[in-house]
Amino acid sequence: MTASLNAPENRYLSGNYAPVADEITALDLPVIGELPRELNGRYLRNGPNPIGEVDPESHHWFIGDGMVHGICIRDGRAAWYRNRYVGSSALSAARGVPDIPGRNWNNGSGGPNTNVGGFAGTTWAMVEAGACPVELTHELETIGRNDFFGTLPGAFTAHPKIDPATGEMHAMTYAWAEWLDHIQYVRVGPDGSVNRTVDIPLPGMSMVHDMSITDRFVIVYDQPVLVDLDLAFAGRRFPFRWFDDYGNRVGLMPREGTAADIVWVDVPVGYVFHPLNAYDTPDGNVVLDVCFYDVMFRNDLNGPFGDSLPRLVRWEINPTTRTTSVTTIDERVNEFPRHRGSLTGKPYRYGYCAQVDESSMHWPTVKHDLVTGSREVFDHGPGRAAGEPVFVGRPGSTVEDDGWLVTFVHDGNNNSAEFVVIDAQDFARGYVAQVQLPQRVPFGFHGNWVTERN
Repeated sequence: MTASLNAPENRYLSGNYAPVADEITALDLPVIGELPRELNGRYLRNGPNPIGEVDPESHHWFIGDGMVHGICIRDGRAAWYRNRYVGSSALSAARGVPDIPGRNWNNGSGGPNTNVGGFAGTTWAMVEAGACPVELTHELETIGRNDFFGTLPGAFTAHPKIDPATGEMHAMTYAWAEWLDHIQYVRVGPDGSVNRTVDIPLPGMSMVHDMSITDRFVIVYDQPVLVDLDLAFAGRRFPFRWFDDYGNRVGLMPREGTAADIVWVDVPVGYVFHPLNAYDTPDGNVVLDVCFYDVMFRNDLNGPFGDSLPRLVRWEINPTTRTTSVTTIDERVNEFPRHRGSLTGKPYRYGYCAQVDESSMHWPTVKHDLVTGSREVFDHGPGRAAGEPVFVGRPGSTVEDDGWLVTFVHDGNNNSAEFVVIDAQDFARGYVAQVQLPQRVPFGFHGNWVTERN
């Protein structure tokens, strides 16, 4: 299968953004160091990997056939590495085979290319803006579209949040081509069935990339990146751009509330792709820690890094006065934030980010202590760029940072990739383990550690 050629005039098609051509299976990979025997599961990560020729002038990084890269760890062994395209109508057409099974509610041709994880005993590939999740086998082959076993009425998202107390999954979904006046909140039970939806009207079709939860609220981000119908009618597959006069606000909807119950609060004008976490304070406020861009898709309409880069900030929102206080946690670049999943929506201390540096192939991993304000950096070395750091807690431990960070690292020195394990409590220890992968892994988006029980 021939992938797109590199296009130097579009940064999101060149270097390690460029797609790879082959789907590979490699067994019993060699390990440098020692993989913890408590790590038994799969690290999976999704990202765009265009399968055919694309127009470099209009190609957007967020558009492209989904490809999941995964590694399976068992009893201290790297049992396998696989990369597989996520099934879709477009992929089926390119391969000359019948479409994948499952309801395609909006007749979308693309497949999920943004996130992948385990939930309700199933492996799901996900994307925002309308498309149904696609179910994968343990070995990452496509089974078909899965609309949560027939219970999802329409769109889904790439960024659901799982409540560690209830096991429920929460999502804010949008479908710009079908819903120009509202988004939808979706709640999925631990059995994988949708059990609640709420339509939420918006003044414009905002790009609602992510959401947050606390014990009291589900949180909407209504931001100044909106559908531009002129771009859509001009044939651009990614029709979103910055609107100076739209403003920026978050909505606090009570867990069992409706759209009429939402408390809307203005926040600084800018854009947030990814919140780190959110929680309620004892005095009734709501804390949101977010990776904040000053501007997004104003001049660079092909990807997120051309107009500004994100810093880590804290918004503390008073729902009564509808005011926001702002604290900068770190002025330096922070993206792809993660925390311990058992503390989603709850007070927490530690956060982990990738320090994306577009001026060089040097992306360290950063650990933030949000109580002391200290910051630790794991430097992967010159020319080496680490992706989203996923935290995996040590089984049985309740100490917040007792566990590992796992991710893929691109080595620009020899155009290779590694799966790495880092001790989240001891960066000075260096790598706990490194697994050399059989091919380059392009910069992608999001993934998760999926234990063997999922």
